[in-house]
Amino acid sequence: MSIPKEPRQLMINIMYLVLTALLALNVSAEIFNAFKMVDKGLVKSNKALDQGNSALPAAIRDGAKKKASLAKYADLIDPGRQLSADMANYLQGISDSLISRSGGYVPDPETGAQTDELIGKKNFDVTTRWLVDGPAGDGVGSKGEELKNKLIEYKNAMMALVEDDPETPINETEEFAKSLSIQIDDTTWEKKGKPSWQHFNFSHMPVQAVLPIFSKFKNDVKSSESAFLNYLAGKVGTTTDVVIDKYTVVSAPEKSYIINGETYKSEIFLSAAASADSNTGINVSVNGKTLPTNKEGVAVYETKASGVGVKRYTASASLTNPVTGEVQSFKKEFSFEVGERSVAISPTKMNVFYIGVDNPIEVSAAGVSSSEVKVSMGGAGGGSINKNADGTFNVKVKTPTKKGEFAKVNVSAPGMNASKDFRVKRIPDPVPMLSKSRGGGMPSGEFKIQPGVFPILKGFDFDAKCNIAGFRLVRVPKRQDPQVVVNKGGKFTADSQAMMKKAKATDTYFFEDIKCKCPGDAAARDLGGMVFKIR
Repeated sequence: MSIPKEPRQLMINIMYLVLTALLALNVSAEIFNAFKMVDKGLVKSNKALDQGNSALPAAIRDGAKKKASLAKYADLIDPGRQLSADMANYLQGISDSLISRSGGYVPDPETGAQTDELIGKKNFDVTTRWLVDGPAGDGVGSKGEELKNKLIEYKNAMMALVEDDPETPINETEEFAKSLSIQIDDTTWEKKGKPSWQHFNFSHMPVQAVLPIFSKFKNDVKSSESAFLNYLAGKVGTTTDVVIDKYTVVSAPEKSYIINGETYKSEIFLSAAASADSNTGINVSVNGKTLPTNKEGVAVYETKASGVGVKRYTASASLTNPVTGEVQSFKKEFSFEVGERSVAISPTKMNVFYIGVDNPIEVSAAGVSSSEVKVSMGGAGGGSINKNADGTFNVKVKTPTKKGEFAKVNVSAPGMNASKDFRVKRIPDPVPMLSKSRGGGMPSGEFKIQPGVFPILKGFDFDAKCNIAGFRLVRVPKRQDPQVVVNKGGKFTADSQAMMKKAKATDTYFFEDIKCKCPGDAAARDLGGMVFKIR
């Protein structure tokens, strides 16, 4: 692209370059703030993993005391945790060194205290030279290469602790390998045409973007430690002897609203239920009556509904702590409602059916499946009814009802029958319109460009369209004889258009005997006439 010679155009190009640079700076700031937030989230997640991992060793050692042969699993706790601690410290050392090499943290301008803002957060030279290029700048011996090897060594060492156990079957070892979060991707960077793993992950990456990667690796290490401890817990049987310190009683009814005469059925159990063959000794009762529990520790409560209204019951559960022998009890109140069967028939529009259109209605029957509800038409009006995919119904009627006559919607379901009366009417008369007017004064220019007469159904909520069948058009010029044209349909015919173009001030146009047909009409209906004074 050639450089413009005109000073004005050159200045405009420079302004565009400056604007583009400013936009890039703004986007960059938002991205770096996002990197910082991700890193903080990972650090918080790592602390949660540490808390979870610190609770398991004591339980594993207690479980290993049951048999002398289980002691070897307790002995593996410290070696496994030490491997994870060493790897986590190594990763933290890389993060700290990277921050130091990029300038450290920005000091507070008032107190001089260290903030969480990095001085070299956008620095990508230090990450590339240290993590990718290495001492000789040839990618060999870089810190990134060392990191990759350390992660592989850590994973292999954790696997060795499991594989050395002759009592661990091969399939269990494979499952443990899958549970380890440390995974080195040695295929993506090759497919992307990069020279190495470290080049793919760290080359020309700013410091603020690299720190979350190290936090993620620490997260993988702590997750792998958790998988290892859970493996040991399963070996010593801790999973069946875990002491749960929070409980609640749960009632899981088949239905919370039932019909009078039906049976109320609900499952009552602790939210952390133990199996029947465990040594927790779970007991469940409702209103003081003990209920038997199945192998999953679940009891079933049944009672016959008598009388409508809200029914309440109190469920209690107790269990024995397998470690302390302490018996703990829990109690909670539940309720269900008993009602009578009923049917509701609701017109979606109003309590009238109109001829020639679909009349939507909704039918509901409390306590009855929709498949058991039968709906039919009866009475006057010649109606028929069809069910829609959404469960509603459409009614079509043919003839208006007279005084005292009604179309009937009949509903039947097990144990009940109901019906509702509807009047049947023709679609109301539409209003003939020319432009936006029913008559009166109209400028000759506006009058001449009208395409025809159209019927408007005002305030009618149904999807219906009426059509003009025809009318008589009369022009009465001042002090001249009237001119008459018979127009078929709503649009102006050629003769009517010719007469419309003659319109001039003081002329009067009469639209007489306007006929219209609406859906369901056997014959055209009379809509009267319109009179326009030309201005």
